[in-house]
Amino acid sequence: MLRYRGKQKVLDKVKEFDAFPKVPEEYVDSTPVGGTFSLITFLIIMFLVVSEVSHYFDSSLVFKFTPDTEMDEKLRINIDLTVAMPCSNIGADILDSTSQSVFGFGELEEEDTWFELEDHQRDSFEAVKYLNSYLREEYHSIWQLLYKRGHGSIRATIPERRVKPNRKHDACRLHGVLILNKVGGNFHITAGKSIHLPRGHIHLNMLFDDSAQNFSHRINRLSFGSPAHGIVYPLEGEEKVTSDDSMLFQYFVDVVPTDIDTTFESIKAYQYSVKELERPISHSKGSHGVPGIFFKYDMAALKVKVYQEKENIVQFILRLFSIIGGIYIIVGFLNVVTQSIFNAFRKSSAPNVLQHTHKSHSYEKPLVNTLLISQDLNVPLDILNK
Repeated sequence: MLRYRGKQKVLDKVKEFDAFPKVPEEYVDSTPVGGTFSLITFLIIMFLVVSEVSHYFDSSLVFKFTPDTEMDEKLRINIDLTVAMPCSNIGADILDSTSQSVFGFGELEEEDTWFELEDHQRDSFEAVKYLNSYLREEYHSIWQLLYKRGHGSIRATIPERRVKPNRKHDACRLHGVLILNKVGGNFHITAGKSIHLPRGHIHLNMLFDDSAQNFSHRINRLSFGSPAHGIVYPLEGEEKVTSDDSMLFQYFVDVVPTDIDTTFESIKAYQYSVKELERPISHSKGSHGVPGIFFKYDMAALKVKVYQEKENIVQFILRLFSIIGGIYIIVGFLNVVTQSIFNAFRKSSAPNVLQHTHKSHSYEKPLVNTLLISQDLNVPLDILNK
């Protein structure tokens, strides 16, 4: 009787505790068809798993309207526009429904410049204008993409001027941030500097005779609150050019508070809609008013909440496992059917090759078994062969 005296390796001991015995490799017949189906199964499962995980994190958006009760908050307005008049000839002021002093809102920076843009500046502004116009027209079909991926290029600033013209400044750039009360108000730009009074202000141009004025303007930025993905600001990229000496431009803006809570951001933003009106001022023709640029904004009583509605994690895991199991079973069934058809075709077309294959397998298996016995019992192979 032969007895094994060698030391058993730790790995061999671990293999003995295998609760799921495997079929020995010498009894497994590998086929090209089975390998192909295994590769296809792996690729399909990986594709579906990645798709399901992406869909889980890229869940649908929900819009909910609620009353806006946060009236004590401050309203931030971001302004960057250019008026075709020198800074010394115009004044920008704001007055809300509370008649609070405009000194509490802050001041915009005034920068003398030229209204005509250089070629590279014009290209940048036209790109912003075109993109903003496209987003407004196609918003109904791409709004989810905007909220989930954003459109930061819409807020690109106009590059600096490379060559300064050899002439006097004919325009004024007004830019900055004002902190307002969260109520309706009127932001306007008119001719002449203003004098602030306890309950309002007055512009000096009203005390003198009418003079030629040009309120052609270009709006680079006009938004409320913090910039947010998914919100398109209609007035950004707007340009109005007029040859009339006394023109009144009016923008009626309805501001809607919007709380956004998505995967990429969680902020309090504001979106707005706008209506435009422009008319020449001629007292002799009955068209009364003050030439200038007026933004009359009003706050909505409702607030929009935007958030992502994610699926339950348990349902997601169950669906993921069902996909993996279903693909495995279906492909396994197709593998069996294909292998059966292939064997039937091989028997009918080349029976000699099939018999030779079976004989070669029958001769190989005893040799494999002999090798395994030799390794397990630590006995030389020539003894077993005898």
